[in-house]
Amino acid sequence: MKRILSYLFLFFGVWGWGQEYDLNALYQMADTANLSIVNTRLDIAANREQKNIFLSSRLPQVSAIADYRYNAIIPGQIVPADFFGGPPGTFAEVKFGVPFNLSNTIQVNQFLYNSQLNYGLAALAINAQIVEIQQQVVKQDVRFQIASAYFNVQAINQQLAFLDKNVTNMNALIKNMEVLFANGMVIPTEIDKLKINKINLTNGIFKLENTRKQLLQLIGILVGFGEGKEITLVKDEAITKPMLIEYNEVVRPEIQLLRAQKQMNIEEYKGTKMAYYPNLSFYSALNYNYNLKGNFRTGIPSAFLGLRLDWELFDGNEKKNKLKMNLITREKLENQERLASQQLNLVTDNAKREIAVQTANLAMNQEQLVLAERLYEVSKKQFSGGTISTNELLQAETSVQQAQSNIVSSYLQLRLAELSLLKSISQLK
Repeated sequence: MKRILSYLFLFFGVWGWGQEYDLNALYQMADTANLSIVNTRLDIAANREQKNIFLSSRLPQVSAIADYRYNAIIPGQIVPADFFGGPPGTFAEVKFGVPFNLSNTIQVNQFLYNSQLNYGLAALAINAQIVEIQQQVVKQDVRFQIASAYFNVQAINQQLAFLDKNVTNMNALIKNMEVLFANGMVIPTEIDKLKINKINLTNGIFKLENTRKQLLQLIGILVGFGEGKEITLVKDEAITKPMLIEYNEVVRPEIQLLRAQKQMNIEEYKGTKMAYYPNLSFYSALNYNYNLKGNFRTGIPSAFLGLRLDWELFDGNEKKNKLKMNLITREKLENQERLASQQLNLVTDNAKREIAVQTANLAMNQEQLVLAERLYEVSKKQFSGGTISTNELLQAETSVQQAQSNIVSSYLQLRLAELSLLKSISQLK
């Protein structure tokens, strides 16, 4: 039994709590659990139910009414008294009804023609397109946030690797310096300079680790991992790998959304114009009144059928003003579509230029790092030979650190530029 439990713990530890995630796995998790994406699925479901509600209004509406009434004062009517043998020219009060009355009614109402119902179905169909497009836009936004944080974490991992190497080198220099100090060849302040540099390196590591933790928590929230939980990412050198960019001619979801909204505007215009026409409905009722008084019991049935025509002849120009507002909104949507297209094209062009710039910067920074590391190795030998000072050695070491930082920054900026380009052409997948 203990062996089985150990295997189970090992299995879930590897595949559950201890699992490491790459970028594609994060995308899949977000598609399932990101709250913004979940809400878009709820919007799609809500639109579907709204359509069902709307279709229900086109079906017959049947209602049953039961009414039990006690007439505390039975209503009366003044009639000529000679109806009952009284003197002509006089009047008498006659009461109609009994104290207790039970009424049962079944009513049926059915729209035969309603312009708003026909408009509503078309509007709901367009709204279904809108919510689906909004889901695509939200997915692209969420993936951009995830990927940006992901590459920042990978950049930090690479920077930490550089710093760990620098700390190891500094520890070796400090150890050699302490040997020289023991032999009376250097003064204590020279050792202190190296220790200060090590402290700075260690402090840099601490800050980067804190930033990484914050980014991992952000990624955890974006993918629905849970608040307060820190997700674990793979160390796959993703920061150094170029992203695959396919320049497919596609209509961007932002443009699709504005076009769908414009189509909705057109349907609203049609619906407002249709409201000028009358509505026709059928109605019927079956009623049964049961009167109760002492030993007297009587049931009186009644039924009727009817057609109702509703036609609003004047509404104070409300529909006319709605049509004018509708046309203004349509013009605004057309302007927004042109503006959005221009802005997206600008983002795409800027991203392409940034990719070219950062690619060139990366090549220069890689060369700079090679030269800085070569100079640092020469400086260490010169320092050991006593031909250069500690300050000169530290300057060479600082050049290496700066070159390391520059190359990591170039990698990161290049990946972020690629992300911006992919997002602008809706290719984050």
